[in-house]
Amino acid sequence: MSLLNTIPMRNSAKYILLVGLVMMLNACDKDFDELNTNPVRLTSIDGTFQLNFAIIQSAPVYNNLTYETTIVRQMITPFTGVGTGANLNQDNRSATQNNWQRGYRNVLKNLIDAIASEELKEAPNTNLLSMLKIWKSHAFMVMTDTYGDVPYSEASRAFLDGNSFPIYDSQESIYNALLDELASAAGALDPGKGAVTQDVLYGGDIDQWKRLGYSLMLRAAMRLVKVNPGKAQEFAAKAIAGGIIQSNADNAVVRHNADFRNPVGTNLNGGQAPFYYLDEEFVNYLADRNDPRLPVIGVRYVGAMTEGDQTEENADRTSEAQIGMPQGFDNSSIPPVIEAAGLASLYDYTQLDRSRLGNPEAPSFLVTYAQTQLLLAEAIVRGWTTGDAAGVYASAIEANMQQMSAWPGDTDIAQEDIDAYVTANPLDAGAEIEQINGQYWIASLLNGPEAWANFRRSGFPDIKPNPYPGTDLKTEDFIRRLTYPDSELTVNRANVEVALSRQGADALDTRVWWDVN
Repeated sequence: MSLLNTIPMRNSAKYILLVGLVMMLNACDKDFDELNTNPVRLTSIDGTFQLNFAIIQSAPVYNNLTYETTIVRQMITPFTGVGTGANLNQDNRSATQNNWQRGYRNVLKNLIDAIASEELKEAPNTNLLSMLKIWKSHAFMVMTDTYGDVPYSEASRAFLDGNSFPIYDSQESIYNALLDELASAAGALDPGKGAVTQDVLYGGDIDQWKRLGYSLMLRAAMRLVKVNPGKAQEFAAKAIAGGIIQSNADNAVVRHNADFRNPVGTNLNGGQAPFYYLDEEFVNYLADRNDPRLPVIGVRYVGAMTEGDQTEENADRTSEAQIGMPQGFDNSSIPPVIEAAGLASLYDYTQLDRSRLGNPEAPSFLVTYAQTQLLLAEAIVRGWTTGDAAGVYASAIEANMQQMSAWPGDTDIAQEDIDAYVTANPLDAGAEIEQINGQYWIASLLNGPEAWANFRRSGFPDIKPNPYPGTDLKTEDFIRRLTYPDSELTVNRANVEVALSRQGADALDTRVWWDVN
């Protein structure tokens, strides 16, 4: 007997209608997912694309001018307002947050997502994973060196596990994790374990990525020279043995173009064009040593009375003409200083050449052969490895001068001028650490986060603090860290307060863990 025969006649019509509706719904449900899926919307992203986006977004931004390059006395602006920062030693939280927002939202979110996606695959690409982890280590170094304790173990995972309130890890634990991850990632790179052919740094060259990983390990190890010299020596030795950057061809550089312009160059060629100048200490350091890099880096628009006079007709790029702007003044207090210097106006001071190093399409150098050689020279001086420290030091200077050719315009330095400088400025016994880190200061021009970090960890170059009278600094001569974003203080306050209880007040003169006297 059929099911229909068991149903009373008065209900059979209703039942037939119900069955028909169910069948219709089932028919409508067939291929429902396919019909309601956007055929052009991404459901997954190639991890290489996320790696490339993270690398490009790692280029220093406007904050580089407001704080880092000014703290280390490479550049200066006398103007107040949106540019207020290290020029007045003041806590401008609309600017101190820039590294944080770009680092977590653009760089680390993509790297951490790509790592998680790759690790879920049945056969992960070991080389791509290693590249992602190496660049993640670079990004976290910038973050923790800038702010101190930051989210690390739970960072940028809200889209993965729903945690929107990550804990803040201590900088000591972060550095321990970074050193281990760099060792693991660099060691795992193997040409036989999967091709990665489209990365913007090296085009998939596994050996170059390996050298980058070990060079970053050396950089991270050297941060610990004062707080944990034993660990610093251990990992510096591992990095050197693993194989560090060998030439300028290995430089980790973001090559800007019309599609993605250099953020610093864009500012210097836009509304900020007449606001920023080379610092007096930096210009004098180069000029006193007859450094052939000075006429490549700087330009002075002689006699300029207004920003409109900063034209090529008034440009003088000779070393003898360059006059850096002193710190300690704003645009209302600097006129007597200008008059005493015999200048026409503040617009008459030396600027970073906006047509060359300050060009909107100028490259951003993030990890270089010159920097790495200087760290190697310091490791040799400290007795952590063997080698000719003086020879390595000389090769680092030569490499940085040759690196100048990569910038737009006429930036080549003649080999005879390089040789003359190297001969006249040898590494002197007893002054090695100071000389090495003075050259690191020059070699890190426009990479403000790295120049500032190395200045704090080494104490060199021996530059004067900014004497501006309206300072927010209470206990220090120089800014030691940047303050957390107000958004963190609002939405993640409990975890911020745990971090502050460890490291000290959320202030410009609170030192990060590895920054000790």
